[in-house]
Amino acid sequence: MDYRVIFSNPAIADLAAITRFIAESPNGSSVAALKIGDELIALSISLGAFPYRGVQVWRRPDLRKLSHRYYLLFYRITEDARAVEILRIWDGRRDSSKLILR
Repeated sequence: MDYRVIFSNPAIADLAAITRFIAESPNGSSVAALKIGDELIALSISLGAFPYRGVQVWRRPDLRKLSHRYYLLFYRITEDARAVEILRIWDGRRDSSKLILR
């Protein structure tokens, strides 16, 4: 990997909330929750090798995003540090007005 991948505290909290929701929903399961969680982590880590594959966020040229199923992964690339910071992992079915990207 060329870039370090760093998860922000909000991204970690998002991932925990997503997997908890899947595990606790009436039609969900812990197996499904782990599968989605693993997929989102793998997608995040893959940005270490291909950081520019996500599209730029509209009106936020410093941010990029990738989608996976219903989920949006928002991140920032810092060239000087050769790092990718995962800012949020957002369920796209949620109200986007509550999404805060810093």
